[in-house]
Amino acid sequence: MTLPELQKQALKLPIDKRWQLVQTLLESLKQETNPVQKKGNLSRLRGIAKNVTLSDDESITEDYVYYLTEKYK
Repeated sequence: MTLPELQKQALKLPIDKRWQLVQTLLESLKQETNPVQKKGNLSRLRGIAKNVTLSDDESITEDYVYYLTEKYK
């Protein structure tokens, strides 16, 4: 099937099916064009070599603060 034939067929679909087709195509494009995370990216390990003893509560708080800091950069 050629692209013009496919486009004609798609335009004959009901609106909800066309939206579903658009979403499927967009998801496919995202997966194919999404860059693969580089191996060797050590930025995630920042602070791992710290030699600090924290209580469990302090450690959990520090981890959560780090998580939020990275999330909202």
